Amino acid sequence: MSAPHESALAPYAARDETTRGRVHAEAPPSFRGEYQRDRDRIIHCTAFRRLVYKTQVFVNHEGDLYRTRLTHSIEVAQIARTIARALRLNEALTEAICLAHDLGHTPFGHAGQDALNECMREYGGFEHNLQSLRVVDELEERYAQFPGLNLTFETREGVLKHCSLENARRLGELGERFIERRQPTLEAQIANLADEIAYNNHDLDDGLRAGLITLDELRQTRLFQRQYEAVTARYPELSGRRLVHEIVRRMINHVVTDLIETTADAVAAAAPADVDAVRACPALVKFSPMVADEHLELKRFLREHVYLHYRVLRMTSKARTVIHDMFNAFIARPELLPHEHRAAAQQMESLNGAAGRARAVADYIAGMTDRYAIMEHERLFDPAKRS
Repeated sequence: MSAPHESALAPYAARDETTRGRVHAEAPPSFRGEYQRDRDRIIHCTAFRRLVYKTQVFVNHEGDLYRTRLTHSIEVAQIARTIARALRLNEALTEAICLAHDLGHTPFGHAGQDALNECMREYGGFEHNLQSLRVVDELEERYAQFPGLNLTFETREGVLKHCSLENARRLGELGERFIERRQPTLEAQIANLADEIAYNNHDLDDGLRAGLITLDELRQTRLFQRQYEAVTARYPELSGRRLVHEIVRRMINHVVTDLIETTADAVAAAAPADVDAVRACPALVKFSPMVADEHLELKRFLREHVYLHYRVLRMTSKARTVIHDMFNAFIARPELLPHEHRAAAQQMESLNGAAGRARAVADYIAGMTDRYAIMEHERLFDPAKRS
């Protein structure tokens, strides 16, 4: 039974009846669509729950009100669903991709990913998009008939935003678009830019809350300055958090509206007949040139003033130490791993040698939450901590 709204979709939207299917064949769902099933499986999986204790920018224990990977994923999905609905695309697929896109992210945000990639350099490297795919394809253990979540091709394709040609050649059908330089569905393209919109705006908000940046500094950026002027002109007495939230919500509305209008024009000009025609077009989901430039300006501002702030760098320096220490300890002595991960390391080493052992260690570390990684590091290296 197809999702009841599919008759209202644009002809180039992804549809349940045209999905490329799942790796392991299953009977179609009775009361929901294929992409709704994907979304529901993601929400119920263990990796999704772990995101609540994984860093976006600030380590989890630094404050209760900063974004985490979970709240970020929900915000991305909210933005993307609005765009998908306005363009008559498949909301359920869009939401599923958004909710799954960070499932493979390490603890401690990008610092954790960079550190684990350094550890894995001689064993094939580590990239969180590929790890998210690995989570949904292999690592989740929920179903009797198959490993992973057995998601549709289209959801898995959307999760894999970036991929080297070397890795693409190992992925079969899923890697073909990177080799042939083709695009994913419009729903996947939306999820990609909704991710950027979400983190640009909530990292700004969190940076203000943490005192890393000020309103006056942010007024150097055109996106912020324009909405700051509009809000203070209309509400001259507004201040504090209400002022910030009013500006940020208007910034999001501005870039989302621009994205919808620019994309609608691009799709109309390309006139793809169906979802396969979308794949042959250049990327159709995009900002206008002016907003793209302003969005990039804000991204660069946040990098300089938030991500490279000394307080954030101190945290990321500690995070890298934690990741490196644990990886080196587990590689040298896999018997230190918890039982199920030790068994996985033994099995993977028997199949792929040292690279198999290293991948099992990377799976274990990547699956950790921030606070679990900190506790595990203490258990390994602090003699006063119980094992």
